[in-house]
Amino acid sequence: MNMEPKKAIFVTGRPGVGKSTLVRKVSDRLKARGYRVGGMLTAEIRRSGVRVGFAIVDLESGCRGVLAHVEQRTGPRIGKYRVNLKDLDSLGVNSIERAIERADVILIDEIGPMELKSKNFFRVLKKAVDSEKPLLATVHHRLKDRILQTLALDDDRAELVEINLDNRDRVADQILDSLSNMIKESKG
Repeated sequence: MNMEPKKAIFVTGRPGVGKSTLVRKVSDRLKARGYRVGGMLTAEIRRSGVRVGFAIVDLESGCRGVLAHVEQRTGPRIGKYRVNLKDLDSLGVNSIERAIERADVILIDEIGPMELKSKNFFRVLKKAVDSEKPLLATVHHRLKDRILQTLALDDDRAELVEINLDNRDRVADQILDSLSNMIKESKG
């Protein structure tokens, strides 16, 4: 039996349920408690109220790049978008690398089809999971089982939390408390 404490929380749920909002809220509250938070967030890019792409945001520096866009000319296609592997590898992957080195907790929003088009992203995701740092990540709802299985995470080391409109606020508080405890344990 694996006796390591849980150190990874994966949040999943239907699109639009508030996964990214939950991660931002937890990040802000961890920072308010004095913890160093690192990693990457995704955000919608909208033009005239219509989503035209997704941005990558480095939590530490605030730098933004383009993850995918309808006007992106090169890169793998996911639906109407093309993935910008250059920004994903340079900004997204590097933000996670720095979080592994310097942060108290690693946040990754999101592990989805676009992000998994990058071998470097998957490599650094595995490195983050294998690190001693607590991890909070959102996972595309269709990939949740495959990701946990591929990363060889079991119930002893990782928790999968499914959120919906009814539980998302309560779950954010529970995740905040769990991560705070994980950080304290990791600092020993």
